Amino acid sequence: MSSRSRSSISSSIGNSADFDGNLTLNDRLKVFKTSHFDPNAYVTSKCQTMSEKEIRHLCSYLVDLKKASAEEMRRSVYANYSAFIRTSKEISDLEGELLSMRNLLSTQSALLHNLSEGARIDSLSASSQDSKTDDISNFEDREPSQIEKWLVEFLDSLDVLLAERRTNEALSALTEGENIAKEAKNKQTLSPAKYLSLKNSITEQRTKLADQLVESACQPSTSGVELRSAVSALKKLGDGPRANSLLLNSHHQKLQFNMQRIRPSSSFYGGAYTATLSRPVFSTIAQAATDSLTIFGEEPAYTSKLVTWAVKQTENFAHLIKKNALGPSAAVGCLRAANDCFQICLRHCSSLEARGLALSPVLLKMFRPSIEEALNANLKRVEQSSAALAADDDWLLAYLPVGARLMGSAVASQPKLSGSAHRFNSMIQEIFEDVEPLKILQLGGATLEGLLKVFNSYINMLINALPGSVENEANLSEHIMNRTVKIAETEAQQIALLANASLLAEDLLPRAAMKLLPLNQHSRVEEQPRRATDRQRDWKRRLQRSVDRLRDSFCRLHALDLIFTEEGDVRLNSEMYLCMDENADDPEWFPSRIFQELFSILSHIASIATEMFVGRERSATILLMRLTETVVLWISDDQSFWQEIEEGPRSLGPLGLQQFYLDMEFVILFSSQGHYLSRHLHQVIKNIIARAIDAVAATGIDPYSVLPEDEWFADVAQIAIKMLTGKANFGNIERENASPTASASEKSIASVVSHGSN
Repeated sequence: MSSRSRSSISSSIGNSADFDGNLTLNDRLKVFKTSHFDPNAYVTSKCQTMSEKEIRHLCSYLVDLKKASAEEMRRSVYANYSAFIRTSKEISDLEGELLSMRNLLSTQSALLHNLSEGARIDSLSASSQDSKTDDISNFEDREPSQIEKWLVEFLDSLDVLLAERRTNEALSALTEGENIAKEAKNKQTLSPAKYLSLKNSITEQRTKLADQLVESACQPSTSGVELRSAVSALKKLGDGPRANSLLLNSHHQKLQFNMQRIRPSSSFYGGAYTATLSRPVFSTIAQAATDSLTIFGEEPAYTSKLVTWAVKQTENFAHLIKKNALGPSAAVGCLRAANDCFQICLRHCSSLEARGLALSPVLLKMFRPSIEEALNANLKRVEQSSAALAADDDWLLAYLPVGARLMGSAVASQPKLSGSAHRFNSMIQEIFEDVEPLKILQLGGATLEGLLKVFNSYINMLINALPGSVENEANLSEHIMNRTVKIAETEAQQIALLANASLLAEDLLPRAAMKLLPLNQHSRVEEQPRRATDRQRDWKRRLQRSVDRLRDSFCRLHALDLIFTEEGDVRLNSEMYLCMDENADDPEWFPSRIFQELFSILSHIASIATEMFVGRERSATILLMRLTETVVLWISDDQSFWQEIEEGPRSLGPLGLQQFYLDMEFVILFSSQGHYLSRHLHQVIKNIIARAIDAVAATGIDPYSVLPEDEWFADVAQIAIKMLTGKANFGNIERENASPTASASEKSIASVVSHGSN
């Protein structure tokens, strides 16, 4: 794209305030909310200097903005739905009361008018008694007028129409009567008494017709066409609120009758019962909405009553589903069956949205507790099933049998886990599959929290499978300790425990949970990716902390086995260094036996971990690092060790210091070569070496004058590693009669002898 084109886009789109991607959705919509907004002028101003590509970009932007606006509106409606329904009902009730009051006032006004007319006529006839007598005589002598004859026929005809229930003709007759009465009043063709009689008769017959319509509409045998006709006629009579109530009550009675015929039985499973009950309920609500729109239009008073009525019917339906289908499924942990019930209801409910009835929030509110109950029961079953398998788990890693693998999964993608871990993983995957369709319920947070709790319980069982874990009974939950868990006797079995935990926490569970992360989003669209990532990281950190507890228990177990004897005596103590200067014989410089054993244990664990942590070498490295740190930190924190060295009756001498220095350098060297020397471990070792040097300096001896060069310690440590790993080549020199370092090479011999004699 040329620089001219780029600058054009920037000026027309990029630098425009309403296209600024950093603005909130509300700010971007402000330009469209103004009262004087002109779409044609807006498009013309934007597209006047744009190229085709820029216009396409503008169209794409407006489409995205439309989607975001629709989504924001949907959330706002759902968030305030109950308040909207409540307010609409109050407005509807108020409008009904105002309408009734208006009708009452109109009736009272007509009555007062008629009374005033009668009083005026009486007054006039009293002032001219003679004229009145003559007029009455003349009136009685003359024949009835045409309108008076019509009046008699009209009243007789109206009685017949009502008796024969000819509703439409009766409505037409009443309308005609009202028009003629109004005309007669204006032309004064009827006497006041006759006019008043006509008005009263029309009112009486109107009331009688309304009662007939209500009575016929309430009959169980009344068809839908007859119901709509009766309600429409009642509305034409001027009693709209009563007509609306009649329509809704009639649909309610028919719905109740149909629902009573549908009873749950052993032959009905939850989904079948839900589907059978959903059809009459939502079809009745849909028909009521159609009838209301046809008869009453979109008048707010009647629309709000319809919505209130539909919500009540939906709540009644939801209670039945919870009692007979969803509740029993949730109680036994059948999340998939509960999901089927919910999805069936939701599909029927969504079909009403085209008619303006968004009843989904009602179902969400009613069904969410039951779905959560099913989820919790499912998670509880995972915990119990895993515990049962852990009692007989051989703690050997293997792939799932071919028949038990997930459909479509290749062998390479299958995890190697022990039996209980395979069961744990498969059940969790099933839960994720069942919860994924329930996105609208936003169960992601509850699911992840529940999974974390169950995973912690499983980790507790793995900790309990370590030998000697009864000593840590206080750190484990009581219900886990009451279960029998098969002990992992060998190092391979114990490392398999860690392999189970790390693979679940680092790969399998987070990968499956990716489906659920969008379920928790309530924020604006532009904030979702960052919040989802933060939530994912936090959840993975909490999983990892559970794995760290198991790893720390493993390291503590092996560190204590190394540091203490079976009788409970401490092997790693200050005596092994304090006694060296009391021995008259020259020492044979080699790492202390306990650190040789530490190296052997770490080498053995490293070889096993390499096979079990394929593709996850970092987990193996952390394990070795933590085990080494556990031993070294024990030395650093052992107060009795340092108290005897720094304040005891015997002081640490040059030979003891040299041996201690050699042991620490040996640890640094083999952990560095094994790639598990952390900065923290290295710093701790340097600190305790410095502390030992300070202890010797406090006795008045210059420690640096008695210590060999650093290269000497490195050479001796390297030779020790070769000897312990069987890689050393000393020819025919007898190891029994010579120092191990004296056989490495002539250079090494010279170095060792030189520094060893100091």
